Amino acid sequence: MGTPTPASGRERDRRSLPLWGLIAASGLIVGTTAGLRQVVGLYMPPVTQSLGIGLEPFSTSMAVANLLWGVGGVVAGAIADRHGAGRVTFAGIAFIILGYYILYAAQTGPDLMWSGIALGFGVGACGLTVMVGVVGRAASPARRTAAIASLGIANGIGNFIAFPYTHLLIESLGWRGSILAVIATLLALLPCAWLVSGKPTPTTDVKPQSLRSAFNEAFHLPSYWLLVVGYSVCGFHVAFYSVHLPSYVMTLGLPSWVAVWALTAVGVANIIGTYLAGQSSRYVEKRVALTVIYLVRCLVFLGLLYLPPSGFTIIALSSVLGFFWLATIPLTSGLVATFFGTAWLSMLFGFVLLSHQFGSFCGVWLAGVLYDQTKSYDTMWWISIGLSLLAALLHWPIRERPVPRIATAA
Repeated sequence: MGTPTPASGRERDRRSLPLWGLIAASGLIVGTTAGLRQVVGLYMPPVTQSLGIGLEPFSTSMAVANLLWGVGGVVAGAIADRHGAGRVTFAGIAFIILGYYILYAAQTGPDLMWSGIALGFGVGACGLTVMVGVVGRAASPARRTAAIASLGIANGIGNFIAFPYTHLLIESLGWRGSILAVIATLLALLPCAWLVSGKPTPTTDVKPQSLRSAFNEAFHLPSYWLLVVGYSVCGFHVAFYSVHLPSYVMTLGLPSWVAVWALTAVGVANIIGTYLAGQSSRYVEKRVALTVIYLVRCLVFLGLLYLPPSGFTIIALSSVLGFFWLATIPLTSGLVATFFGTAWLSMLFGFVLLSHQFGSFCGVWLAGVLYDQTKSYDTMWWISIGLSLLAALLHWPIRERPVPRIATAA
């Protein structure tokens, strides 16, 4: 693959959108696709009951979706860094539509796997990986972390709207009818791909890099590897919680609306938490903020184990978790941009996100397997606690400074 924009190049889109316009278009894509990805967990009980299968086939398909999201994100990010985000985004939305249609038409457990494959590639091609590069290149270094945080806020807004929206569709139209409404929503999103299109162009004198050189530089930086491994824990937590919470609530004998409002609370709190994370880089190092995030998650999971189970407890703890839900996005992607600049930001952040999605695969799949074997989620909560502590330890020694190539140019 050829050489892309230098480290702080800008995205030349078809309408020459100002930064706020590009953030709005990118945020709409991220919020809609992320929200409609997160709500897949709401379909677990009705789909498995309708098809007469256990939780494992559905969990495995969603685990594969999360893993392919990461793989697709690296490839899509590299293409977008070199050629622009428009066509990649259009293809991603189309794949998500295909994944939902396969879920609609599913008759057996194996059918769900094809749905997961399409959903995974789709979100990888039009989700955060690509949009972080679009916004990161358009923003100045001083505004970059806050601008990327806007995408996390959009993600939270998407979750806030998507969960009650999908829940009402399922209640009124049935699970299959609701999927057709979701597909119609995604079709309306396709024109936004044009707004983020355009080939990145150079604006600085930083020496361009090839794809191979960018990977070689990144893979020889210890702090980057700490970030990559640590981010897998975030994926484990987020995917396990969002997909399995509806099922967990049912095991407690609580009504289904508890999970809906708990996940909605996650989305609302995430808006505030991600904004604060985007601003926090002015006052504390990103690695410190990330360490705090994982320590707080540990306390939330302990609360789910030891506090009396009730609708109030689940919603309250979900609200606390929401403040630290996607607050990792601006901090993690900001560190990648600090290390290497923005020339290959989508691709290098995509590799970090691949680790996140590997963690997501493990979280969703392992939860289904352990629940089918033990009929309890307690083991998963303990695993989540242990991983929280590990992630905190991994992020603390990260050195927040650019590689010599960027430092010399500056």
